Amino acid sequence: MSGSKPDILWAPHHVDRFVVCDSELSLYLIESAVSSEPKAGSLRLSEETAATLLSINSDTPYMKCVAWYPKYDPECLLAVGQANGRVVLTSLGQDHNSKSKDLIGKEFVPKHARQCNTLAWNPLDSNWLAAGLDKHRADFSVLIWDISSKYTPETAVATEKVRLSAGDTESGLVVTKPLYELGQNDACLSLCWLPRDQKLLLAGMHRNLAIFDLRNTSQKMFVNTKAVQGVTVDPHFHDRVASFYEGQVAIWDLRKFEKPVLTLTEQPKPLTKVAWCPTRTGLLATLTRDSNIIRLYDMQHTPTPIGDETEPTIIERSVQPCDNYIASFAWHPTSQNRMVVVTPNRAMSDFTVFERISLAWSPITSLMWACGRHLYECTEEGKASSLEKDIATKMRLRALSRYGLDTEQVWRNHLLAGNEDPQLKSLWYTLHFMKQYTEDMDQKLSGNKGPLVYAGIKSIVKSSLGTTENLRHSRSGSDRQADIIQYLSEERSLALQLCGWIKKGTDLDVEPFLNSLEQEGDWERAAAVALFNLDIRRAIQILNKGASSGKGDLNLNVVAMALSGYTDEKNSLWREMCSTLRLQLNNPYLCAMFAFLTSEAGSYDGVLYENNVAVRDRVAFACKFLSDAQLNRFIEKLTNEMKDAGNLEGILLTGLTKDGVDLMESYVDRTGDVQTASYCMLQGSPSDVLKDERVQYWIENYRNLLDAWRFWHKRAEFDIHRSKLDPSSKPLAQVFVSCNFCGKSISYSCSAIPHQGRGFSQYGVSGSPTKSKVTSCPGCRKPLPRCALCLINMGTPVSSCPGGSKSDEKVDLSKDKKLAQFNNWFTWCHNCRHGGHAGHMLSWFRDHTECPVSACSCKCMQLDTTGNLVPAEIVQT
Repeated sequence: MSGSKPDILWAPHHVDRFVVCDSELSLYLIESAVSSEPKAGSLRLSEETAATLLSINSDTPYMKCVAWYPKYDPECLLAVGQANGRVVLTSLGQDHNSKSKDLIGKEFVPKHARQCNTLAWNPLDSNWLAAGLDKHRADFSVLIWDISSKYTPETAVATEKVRLSAGDTESGLVVTKPLYELGQNDACLSLCWLPRDQKLLLAGMHRNLAIFDLRNTSQKMFVNTKAVQGVTVDPHFHDRVASFYEGQVAIWDLRKFEKPVLTLTEQPKPLTKVAWCPTRTGLLATLTRDSNIIRLYDMQHTPTPIGDETEPTIIERSVQPCDNYIASFAWHPTSQNRMVVVTPNRAMSDFTVFERISLAWSPITSLMWACGRHLYECTEEGKASSLEKDIATKMRLRALSRYGLDTEQVWRNHLLAGNEDPQLKSLWYTLHFMKQYTEDMDQKLSGNKGPLVYAGIKSIVKSSLGTTENLRHSRSGSDRQADIIQYLSEERSLALQLCGWIKKGTDLDVEPFLNSLEQEGDWERAAAVALFNLDIRRAIQILNKGASSGKGDLNLNVVAMALSGYTDEKNSLWREMCSTLRLQLNNPYLCAMFAFLTSEAGSYDGVLYENNVAVRDRVAFACKFLSDAQLNRFIEKLTNEMKDAGNLEGILLTGLTKDGVDLMESYVDRTGDVQTASYCMLQGSPSDVLKDERVQYWIENYRNLLDAWRFWHKRAEFDIHRSKLDPSSKPLAQVFVSCNFCGKSISYSCSAIPHQGRGFSQYGVSGSPTKSKVTSCPGCRKPLPRCALCLINMGTPVSSCPGGSKSDEKVDLSKDKKLAQFNNWFTWCHNCRHGGHAGHMLSWFRDHTECPVSACSCKCMQLDTTGNLVPAEIVQT
């Protein structure tokens, strides 16, 4: 190593010590650097660490290779290979016990002098030291020395005392007879012991890799290759070995030693060192000459032998520990992914290779990431309000409350969603009124407005052009009479019904609606609706009632008093004051009321464009007071605004049409709520909307979400709900029981009818004892298999099977007909192929673990891995 680049070695049993060796051996202690200024004599390695020089050993010149003794005692014993082939045991002055003194200075001398290329201590028997030397035609190149052998006259081993080359006054023992001699007439460039056996040695010879077995030294296993330098065994996978030649690294599997399982990308410059990471599985570091980059190859996913045609997938990356060229590096034996590098001028750097961080979202919105050996998790806080929760959390909670599945009282679905989102409330009330009107039409069997209802108010208004009647009304309750033009048609009445203002039929009585608003305590809205129906007296009554209620606002009395002074004179002081002060009111409905009273006939922008007033109220107002042309323009404009904003209140206008899908698409893009989108689109009567790719995409994504949450029962309920509302979505039969002889389904006739629509009930296996029994295949008439318990042919209903359990089964049948149908299903074990009636099998395995068939020891039920899975909704409820 004299005149060459320095190398670096970590102490095997001291995680804070390492040796730098070139022309001399230097022992360093690495410690944390607390202060910003390093101590005197210490070297800064990184921001956190510094190294202090402990001792220097310059007694062994002409060093070519160094190996540190692997055992704890003696702790600082090193073997040094020299240019003349000698191996010298030396120390760094840290040991003073007798064992160390006996070994220090010992020399192991080959017969013929030539360079020692590599040294390797046996990790299991630490007294064995292997040395690899250059070629000599009359000598061996692999010598294994026993450092503790005592040479007595009886051993017939020649020994002699010589003076140490360093001029030490003490004499040492020179050993010239090795324990084993291997590799005659060849050169050894690298060595390593195989950890799985103390007598197996892997050597990189001149033209081949050879495995020597010391139990039989006459034989060796070898493979011809140029990659014979730097052989090293993966410490985490003892059958995997790396070696290199020039710029190429070869990965070997010792169980399949014919050729490399992997050849890494060739580097433009020759390699100088390769080393496996001792703390990370399958991580290999390589260094090329005159480079400041260390390349890392991650092979952690390929621990098994690879076939001839496939190569393992590796992840390649580069790290730059320092700016200068790197002479050598060494992994830290215990700190994860940590290494120390040394430059040609002996400058050192402490460096940690940071892992790539891999992120993973769990289906329940918790975030997890892995970094090294640590796993971190970030979960959503449970105290967050409903509005702050992630949409996935909201959908999950709504799915648990059966949101969207109430098809009778459709409006109740907004309560199941938490009753916190006004848009959802408007949506489900709209769908409720649409469904209610459609049912009324079905009962009357008159008219054809049913499909028109689901097309939305926009289509309803367009269909009413030219059929509108003009009516003049005055505001009741005021002293002065002012005529207000109202518009009336059958379509406008339908629009008012969809807005919730009126009930069934053409009766324009809003009193039930006002009563419901009063019960909810929505006094301002109730007063506004009464005023919009030209009943000032009723509006004043509502405001007074609201002010006197416990939760009402006392300012409502002031508003009522202001209303009572209404006058239609355009230049009156009342109108002037109301126009000025209405904008200072906080409640939008109160603002709209005074805007209506102070507006000119036919110009109601103050009401129509009060954005905080519910869309349904503004649309109902427009249907009463706007002409056909004005109404059409207003509805068109409002529809476009709702579509752009993704506001669910706009479904009232668009209905479940293509415009409705566009609006819902904006809503899903804004919120990600595929749950509401799926249930909403399924509510309409079957139409082309359900065939829209976007709708199908929302539905499938919601189904996948339920599966990811392990809400399998909820997903099954959703599929049933979907098939009821959209019969075309019902899947065809995918699984059926086939005959062992002809292979045809036993539940269908032998005709070539597709597998749909005809089930077991046709052949009397529905659980009813009165139906006919089919105990043979309808195709080939061969008998069906027998139940392993009742020994009666399959196809016979359980309730008609003889046996002592008749009464129990009759009880089961009387409890639930569906359960009785399942009792007759065919069931069998996929392992032993034995089975029978499902009811009998379930009853048997409640008390037994083995198959009911004699001489069969199969534990059928324990093989069912899905039997241990519990749906997530059961765990949480």
